Amino acid sequence: MTPTKKKQPNSKMCFICGVDNPIGLKLKIYQTAPGIVETTYTAPEHFQGYPGVLHGGIVASILDEISGRALMGEPPSPRFMFTGRLQVKYRKNVPTGKPLRIIGKATKSKAKSAEGWAGIYDQEGNLLAEASTLLIDLPKETINTANLDELGWKVYPD
Repeated sequence: MTPTKKKQPNSKMCFICGVDNPIGLKLKIYQTAPGIVETTYTAPEHFQGYPGVLHGGIVASILDEISGRALMGEPPSPRFMFTGRLQVKYRKNVPTGKPLRIIGKATKSKAKSAEGWAGIYDQEGNLLAEASTLLIDLPKETINTANLDELGWKVYPD
């Protein structure tokens, strides 16, 4: 991670970033530049598909979240979106039990939609999996962004 990283908020129960989700990944996501986010993760064995290999559904979930996080913007006005399309390319097996570096990048932004990209890398810098996403803004009535604390959406201390 670069020295200019800024921690993004987490939620309470999100599968990827939820701090109180007992079965979640609890990823801590950092903005390293405008439109670029990073995190690291070592997947436990109980998320495997095959021995030593992270399940493809977990890989897709991580890529989905990180690509969207690159487009969220900064508090107090986060941009909440849902996935309209997720195109994953599994290049190599993503291992369990080994540190991974995950990067997300904003690629396009429109009034009510956006596009992002995310990649998962091993310790040697090899791209293991990547995804491109089309994200759609949530309708304003879906989430009350006036009180994000009720959602548990805040920056939690490390």
